[in-house]
Amino acid sequence: MRKRRTVAKVRKPEVRLPPLEAYEGGLEPDGDYDGVELDGLDLTGQNGVGARFLDCAVRDCGLDEVRLTAARFLDSVLDGVRGVGTDLAEAQLRDVEVVDARLGGVQLHGAVLERVWVRGGKIDYLNLRMARLRDVLFEGCVLSEPDFGGAVLERVEFRDCVLAGADFSRAKLTDVDLRSAQRVDIARGVDSLAGAVISTAQLLDLAPVFAAQLGVRVEDV
Repeated sequence: MRKRRTVAKVRKPEVRLPPLEAYEGGLEPDGDYDGVELDGLDLTGQNGVGARFLDCAVRDCGLDEVRLTAARFLDSVLDGVRGVGTDLAEAQLRDVEVVDARLGGVQLHGAVLERVWVRGGKIDYLNLRMARLRDVLFEGCVLSEPDFGGAVLERVEFRDCVLAGADFSRAKLTDVDLRSAQRVDIARGVDSLAGAVISTAQLLDLAPVFAAQLGVRVEDV
């Protein structure tokens, strides 16, 4: 009898923030933020390229057009952040919780996400092209037209969330669990889903996409 292969579980972050000091200033390139809380700040258009956030909480802040290219978020929480065009290209997120975010057009291409938990909220046009994701859990959130093109995903789970119009073109997947997602809609890259696990119901929903990829026409007599 063939042994059933189990899916490796995502290792969630366990963020335990120390007592934080309120921070009311702005962002600076290569800034060093350690043990501070940014609460309710409007950071629109600010430049935090290369900044480091260690043991920080960013709560209810406006992040429209903020430049955080190559920034590092370590052992930190992003709670209730909102904005359009936030640039986090080539950023590093390690042991980070993202809670109830409302974001659009977020640039995370080339970024590295390790032990990241995205809970609730809605993210439109998330750009994760060529990014590396390991131990990432998307839970109870809506991802509209996310782009995973060329990304490497290892131990990534989509739990109780909506994945709409996703692009997995040339992505490499290992232990990617889609079974408990509310909705899985693959716009491109269905041929790159090797390494993912889906449910029987999802297989039936995706059957037309798989057939189209194989060049099979489905017609009733």
